[in-house]
Amino acid sequence: MTAFGVFLIFGTTMALLAATTLLFPGTPLDRGWKLNPRAYQELASFGKIAGFGFALLAVALALAAVDWFRRRLWGWRLAVALIAAQVLGNLVNLFRGRVPEGAVGITIAAALLFYLLSPPIRDLFRPKANNVEGASSAF
Repeated sequence: MTAFGVFLIFGTTMALLAATTLLFPGTPLDRGWKLNPRAYQELASFGKIAGFGFALLAVALALAAVDWFRRRLWGWRLAVALIAAQVLGNLVNLFRGRVPEGAVGITIAAALLFYLLSPPIRDLFRPKANNVEGASSAF
């Protein structure tokens, strides 16, 4: 549980870094793109739109992280949606001919999705019944 929350925080940090470098190019932070120059070339062609996209992603990841640790249902749902989107993104990579990246990405994201959808994890986020006898909640 904690590890996945930390993963969401890490994702927030990376998305925020990408947003910053795309919105404000020419800073020392640009050196981070040396790890994946092809991605930078592709994203930079979209200009500030890509930066805003990453800023929105950072906000979504931050919200998911906060409510993951608070065990809120919508935080779990947001985390599931974000990981499902990652699976789809890796499928696109696979069909674009980036077989190693797509295959590894799908494997990791699918494993995370199975973890998130497992009954023990879902149960942690199930809304608690009110202290009213016989009250139940739908998931």
